[in-house]
Amino acid sequence: MSARVEHLVEAFGRLMVIKNECSSEIFSECGLTDLTVTQIAYLKAIDEHHDVTFSRLAEITRTSKPTVTEMVNRFARMECAYRQKCPDDGRVTYIRLTERGRMIANAEQNALHRMIERIVRALDENEVDLLLEILKKVG
Repeated sequence: MSARVEHLVEAFGRLMVIKNECSSEIFSECGLTDLTVTQIAYLKAIDEHHDVTFSRLAEITRTSKPTVTEMVNRFARMECAYRQKCPDDGRVTYIRLTERGRMIANAEQNALHRMIERIVRALDENEVDLLLEILKKVG
C-alpha cells in the first residue's frame, strides 16, 4: 500500500473515531450506554414507520410478535417507547417513541452533524470550501 493511501486510511480512521465519540456522547446524554445494534435498529424502524403496530414491526424486522413485544417492553422500561391505542380502533396498538427513543433512533445522523461541527470549528472558511470541493468530486 502506498504512503498516500495509508495516510488516507489513517485520516478516515480518525474521522470514524470522532463520529463514534459523538455517537457515544449522544447515548450517554440519554443515559443509555449499553444499547445493542439490534435495539438501535428496532428504534430506527419504529421512528421511520409512523403508526407502526406490533405485527407490522415484526414484519419489518423479520422477527416474531413475541420478540417484538419483549423488545417494546424493554424499551418501555428504558423510557424509549410506549404503547398507544388507536383512537379509531381500540383493538389496534401503536408503538410510539419517547423523546429519548427518537434521540437514539437518530443518533447516527446527530453524530454526523456533531462531527461536521467539529470539522468546521477546526478549519477556516477556505479550508471548508476546499473540503467541500474535494468531497463533491468523490461523491
